[in-house]
Amino acid sequence: MTDKKQQVVNPEALRALFEKKGIDAGEAALEETLKELDALVAEKIRVQKNKNRIVKNDSEKEQEKATEVLSKAQIEKLPKWVRDQLKDSVVIGSSKQVIQTPDGKKYHLGNTLNELPGGEWTFFLNSVINTRYPTSGPESYAHSIRKIHPSPKPPQLMRQIIEFFTKENEIVFDYFMGVGGTLLGASLCNRRALGIDLNRDYIKTYQEASDELGLAPQTAILGDSIKLLSKGESEIHKFLNGEKISLVLIDPPYGDMMSRPKTGEAAKKKLDSAPTPYTDSEDDLGNMDLESFFPIFNQSVESAAKLLKDKGHVVVFIKDLQPNGENTNLLHARMIEDLNKIEGLQYLGMKIWADQGVNLYPYGYPYSFVSNQIHQYILIFRKRDGK
Repeated sequence: MTDKKQQVVNPEALRALFEKKGIDAGEAALEETLKELDALVAEKIRVQKNKNRIVKNDSEKEQEKATEVLSKAQIEKLPKWVRDQLKDSVVIGSSKQVIQTPDGKKYHLGNTLNELPGGEWTFFLNSVINTRYPTSGPESYAHSIRKIHPSPKPPQLMRQIIEFFTKENEIVFDYFMGVGGTLLGASLCNRRALGIDLNRDYIKTYQEASDELGLAPQTAILGDSIKLLSKGESEIHKFLNGEKISLVLIDPPYGDMMSRPKTGEAAKKKLDSAPTPYTDSEDDLGNMDLESFFPIFNQSVESAAKLLKDKGHVVVFIKDLQPNGENTNLLHARMIEDLNKIEGLQYLGMKIWADQGVNLYPYGYPYSFVSNQIHQYILIFRKRDGK
């Protein structure tokens, strides 16, 4: 059993809980669960000790009341979460650029990118996002409505990305909006958003989900985004009315992956293996082969980047295909190389989203390795000044 000196969970209580739930776990499973719980508690203790150390260090720094140091113009630019606590907040350090709220969160006056406290900024920089979003109940964010799309993006995840790359009331643009994960995410954090999709049912579904969640409605345009982006004047420009976009956040339909018959588990279990294309339109990038897809997609990003503000960002979701013979199908690598050649656009790096809610199947068993691809790449690009 686990070392009792280090053990923080009562094994008998855990055994009783298993029995109450009707689980015949056995000693090995009990031992493994105890180790996992002990590790979780130890990590929480480590994090709290680190927070205590930071608080102690901050207490030794020069401090002044924020209301006595900041100008009216500086206060007006602060995020709402800071303004709401301003009378009890302090400016710390000799630079007089860092505000600390009563709960210990810090905000830098020089932050032109977002409105996050320093700790949340640091958390977002983790290159891997592990999630297991629920698909039922309030925390599913109307998944029961949105699931008509073959690959709906979680509004919670989109909100997290939007909060890092924008400030409140700035504009987010998703011209492959699907059922509106990006638009819902924007509403969750008080940003404005514009979405475009070819599929009328998807737009209707977004509107139903937004209503179900009681969120502020965003603008959704029914149409071909590729054609709209290529026009000098379009509904996009009418919406912007001279403003610039802060973030282009897209999950493009890459090649004809969804238009192919399903293989793997669906075929093995004799389930419905029919293709699930996003639309039946010939103009849909999701119905094109990869060699047709990439040039058109690259041009769309180049056109969208012209609508971005200086130092605005383009964030793209992409998933590789399985290797096929000599073709490695590393779509994310090709996309990085292609988009980084667009004048004025610079690749900054990637995050990897691991969706732990995806079911695992014994692909290739018992003959060959075939990966369960539960991850997607989130590619991040920035527009250079004056481009």
